[in-house]
Amino acid sequence: MANSLYIASGEPYSGKILVSLGVMSALQKTTTHLGFFRPIARPYRLQGSDQTVPDRDAHLIRNVFGLEQAEEEMYGLDATEAESLLADSKSQALYERILASFKRIEEKVDFVVCEGTDFLSAASSTEEDLNIDIIRHLNTPVLLVLDGSSGDLAAVCSKVKLEVERFKNRGCEIIAVFINKMERGRENELREAVESQLNRFSIPIVVCIPYDVNLSTPRMSEILAHFGDTLLFGQDYLHNKVSKPIVCSGALDTIIPLLDNQALLISHLDRHDVLFMIMTALSAPTAPNAGGIILTGHGEISEPVFNLLKEAPGPKVPIIRSHMNSYETVMELVKVKPGIEPANTREIEIARQLFETHVDVGKLLDAAYISRPRQTSPSMFKYEIIHRARQNKKTIVLPESGDERILKATDALLRLQAVNIILLGNPDEVLNRAGQLDLDLTNAQIISPQNSGWIEEFAEIYHEARSGKGKGVALDAARDIVQEPPVFGTMMVHTGRADGMVAGATHSTAMTIRPALQVIRTRPGHSVVSSVFFMCLEDRVLVYGDCAINPDPNPEQLAEIAVVSAETAKTFGIEPIVAMLSYSTGDSGRGDDVDKVRKAVEIANRLAPDLVLEGPLQYDAAVDAGVARTKMPDSKVGGKATVFIFPDLNTGNNTYKAVQRSARAVAVGPILQGLKKPVNDLSRGCLVEDIINTVAITAIQAQSFSQP
Repeated sequence: MANSLYIASGEPYSGKILVSLGVMSALQKTTTHLGFFRPIARPYRLQGSDQTVPDRDAHLIRNVFGLEQAEEEMYGLDATEAESLLADSKSQALYERILASFKRIEEKVDFVVCEGTDFLSAASSTEEDLNIDIIRHLNTPVLLVLDGSSGDLAAVCSKVKLEVERFKNRGCEIIAVFINKMERGRENELREAVESQLNRFSIPIVVCIPYDVNLSTPRMSEILAHFGDTLLFGQDYLHNKVSKPIVCSGALDTIIPLLDNQALLISHLDRHDVLFMIMTALSAPTAPNAGGIILTGHGEISEPVFNLLKEAPGPKVPIIRSHMNSYETVMELVKVKPGIEPANTREIEIARQLFETHVDVGKLLDAAYISRPRQTSPSMFKYEIIHRARQNKKTIVLPESGDERILKATDALLRLQAVNIILLGNPDEVLNRAGQLDLDLTNAQIISPQNSGWIEEFAEIYHEARSGKGKGVALDAARDIVQEPPVFGTMMVHTGRADGMVAGATHSTAMTIRPALQVIRTRPGHSVVSSVFFMCLEDRVLVYGDCAINPDPNPEQLAEIAVVSAETAKTFGIEPIVAMLSYSTGDSGRGDDVDKVRKAVEIANRLAPDLVLEGPLQYDAAVDAGVARTKMPDSKVGGKATVFIFPDLNTGNNTYKAVQRSARAVAVGPILQGLKKPVNDLSRGCLVEDIINTVAITAIQAQSFSQP
């Protein structure tokens, strides 16, 4: 089995770091101890800091993936040393030093990802041959990365064929070709053309990854670092991205229509009217904004103007001084090349999402000779739920568009192409807030409940559902109730306008779940709505139920919860081995609580005779094989359980929270079971990742509900 992979390129700025992030994420799903290696490092000064790191990409990968290696161990030698050895015709000494450093890392980890050189040195014309020679010395398979941004399919195909021939003719094994920055919408066309060109080379994988403006747009911090000049204002807003330079040479009424959140204004320092225009725009909630300003020219900004700007309340657009003239400044901007640092969490996630959306990770792991894990790892679980959601896209409604976590999750889910999203709220307000957060919600549907035209229909349905049994709701009251976002979202699911709903980031669990219980109700054959949490531990994913809904289920309900939780586990790729938990194992204990579990086990075995299910079991016997051998030696479940059914809500809720906090596990849920259509609840302290996972799970539930 190969234990390394070399990510190589034949040109500068091909986007190797995107591929490195994606490959490391893919390997993390199957491999515990990963290493990263750069044969030649190039020192890099971190933005907004006096700290210089040995290599930008090594620094990034180490921080993103929590690698144990010291940065000084992650490369062979630095660029200055390498160029000196090459200049002195000591290439063999260069290769020996690189190989020795590589072997030191290889001894400590299970798999090493090597990222080739950057084509930024004086010797870049011979750098491709250098990479090929390094690959041959390291004896590692190659993932070749090329730039497809020219848009000329014939030229890109020709370049790919030439580069593959060059590497192959020198004895390199290429397992994949990645073409980056391709024009969106033409990926399939290019991939088919390239595959036909490379047919005789038997390369298993050809991937085309489209251009994403978010990864090619510099931040104001990068512009400041490039110019090396002075920041006058806006230290806290240097994360602003700018992609639209505007030279302010005309009147304000010609400039204002050009403004947007990524506008970069280039103005001579005596254009005070431009500065005051931006201050006015920032104070108006719906006015167009700007990402930053560069003040050009010699001299200093007027002191009265400077003092007024300094004392102005509210956010400050970053204002940078350039001592060149405006024309020279514009020409210099072309040289700014955006990069990714550990603090750039949004760009890191966009890069990983792009990779996962366009790469068959399973096929890549097979090509790299990586064995599949026996258990479902947390990384693989999260990848699989996105992958499965994408196979049959469903529409999920999110009622809480006022929460920026929901907007960020929507942006990510749309980029992952995992689901269709409906946001409830005022479209103008939602889009304006998204613009301020630099999010792309173009493909989301935004609906205002009050302007939807569905209020009367929903009120009638709600009134009918809530009539009788002393719980009647008047029609007038129903009209008000259905305009509440979680209720409105529930009605959309009930009437088929959405396939599922996720809420709870800003609303209580009761506000999220109660409308579903009142209107959607339980599926045929189900007597109770229950829940599970997917507990993502360090090396496996377990299923806990019920930890959120039923305070004290009776034996029949507990048996149903066990069977349904096993079905849920199987739906999400987890082999169900069910432990019915209690405070005793086997026949060792007596009491009403233990008897309830015993009876539930008997019922569950009748409901699902083929299900591997045992109880009562104590938690330690269910999860630890050594304890199981002592307490229940012949158990089929002891030490192997993947689904844990708690006897009551008190036990389940406390246990999941204890494991979550003490073992630093990620708890995804609660995921509701038993409803006719999927509605799921979020914790009010949820993270963006929690929302993404829960939405994907809801979409998969909707897929299973729609199957005959």
